[in-house]
Amino acid sequence: MSEQVLTPIEQIYKNNKEKAVNSLEKARQAHEKYLLGQQNTDLQEAIENYIDTVKYDPSIPESYYRLASLMWEQGQITINSAIEQCKTAISLAPHNTNARLYTGYFLQLSQDYKGAINEFKSAIKMSGINSGRSRMILSQSILQKINSESGSFADYAEFLYYFLSGSVMLAWDRNAAKMLYRNISKDMSIFSYNTVGKFYEEFKMYEKAEKLYKDAINKTGGNEYFYNKIGDLAFRNQDLDTTVDSYKKVLEANPLNRAVLVKLATVLQNYFPENTDETIDCYERLLEFDIDTAQIYYELGHLYMNKDDKLNSISAFKLAVDRDSENPFYNNSLGYAYARAELYDDAIEHYQKAISLNPDPEWTSIVCQALGAIYAGEKGNIEAAISTYQAGIILDPNNYDLYLALGDIYMAAYDLDQAIHSYCDAITLNPEDERGYSKIGIALWEKDYVEEALVAYHKAVEINPENAFSQNNLGILYLDGLCDAKEALEYFEEAINLNPNYTLAYFNAGRASQEMGFTNDAAHYYQMAIDLNRLTDELDEEDIQTRLHSLFEI
Repeated sequence: MSEQVLTPIEQIYKNNKEKAVNSLEKARQAHEKYLLGQQNTDLQEAIENYIDTVKYDPSIPESYYRLASLMWEQGQITINSAIEQCKTAISLAPHNTNARLYTGYFLQLSQDYKGAINEFKSAIKMSGINSGRSRMILSQSILQKINSESGSFADYAEFLYYFLSGSVMLAWDRNAAKMLYRNISKDMSIFSYNTVGKFYEEFKMYEKAEKLYKDAINKTGGNEYFYNKIGDLAFRNQDLDTTVDSYKKVLEANPLNRAVLVKLATVLQNYFPENTDETIDCYERLLEFDIDTAQIYYELGHLYMNKDDKLNSISAFKLAVDRDSENPFYNNSLGYAYARAELYDDAIEHYQKAISLNPDPEWTSIVCQALGAIYAGEKGNIEAAISTYQAGIILDPNNYDLYLALGDIYMAAYDLDQAIHSYCDAITLNPEDERGYSKIGIALWEKDYVEEALVAYHKAVEINPENAFSQNNLGILYLDGLCDAKEALEYFEEAINLNPNYTLAYFNAGRASQEMGFTNDAAHYYQMAIDLNRLTDELDEEDIQTRLHSLFEI
């Protein structure tokens, strides 16, 4: 019978199959040598041959999960990438026990205990009578879950079931049994320390608990687990330095402990604002897990903003928005970052987006206030500013600052009646805040309602006598409105006492002293105003000089 002739494509396919088998065998041999000798050259050879196997025949599941384990061990891929490669192996061979075990292993490392347990249970179903190894691995995973979380009675019962059944089925596999019993023994020791430690914590015996956990580290080598416990305990007692130090030691033991990395970043961000660079490093490491990336970029944006790094803060917030464009808080922060960088058109776009999403009326009214300030101060669009402030007031009628901002816009447009109306609304809303009285006092003075303005400023001073601005303005009302220089001088001097660098108060005190005929005092106040004005440039120095010289004219 003649030999079948292959087409060129079939020949290439056959050759690749043979190459894949050869590469896989070489990879297995190098992998075994690496496990025995821990030589990096063997590790590299194993990785290269597993990659060749995938290249020649992408349908072999073993090459995916074994390649994932080696590349992860060498730090070439993240834990999530390793999980994805193992899931690829499962998709190729859903009944491959090893693919399930490897996937469960990496899920366990990422602290997804529920997912890991499901994979191990799948491996047990597939293995049948030969499921001893899978059962022991599952029991170990359940025990780790109990140690990391608050285990229920069902968790303990499940652990015992799989541990005992696995022990029976594993009896004839001595090598695997020794390895697994060693791991189980360590986890049981951790479990014992953990149980006593929880008892101490429950009865607030914190020093004993910490001492026990430190002893556990020395006895079990469970640095990752017990330093985490010490860090949590220290945080509860507000010993923040110990908290940070403990979490760092956890990460030294396991850089892939995402939960502790999150805790460390949170503590540093909230309690150590001077360590911004260190906090940024934590969040950048969290990005490698490819989980909650939008939230992480959002936090990074605030950290860069604290450093006044406008470019990076914009970039971070923009990455957050790119991943979740419908998040109002991300859009608001990006708008603020653009405003800080004086990119006002971009800021307006994202503020408007945040407002349209409106997650909470009170919060959105504050965004309206920020947007209105840009329209008023940077774009000179008074109508848009008024409309935005009014929209904010509709959203939150109790936003005191919005009424003041609306009044300020009307004042800038010299619409005094509307300004007074807005300030009155603010005072009605919060009669114990001095700002409303101070602002309405200016508007009433501009309307020549001197007596009403006087009442408003007296109320502002009564609420807060430490406000130099209100003291000075009350003095102006007495001096220029009622021609009472003596009364006015008292308020100017009080303003100077509160703020020794208040240029305008010195100038006004000079005017009042001159009005009363106190030439030397007036000269002193005018000279102080001149000296300070050279630093502040608030007033027309020529006018002050003219008044000073006029004191001594014959």
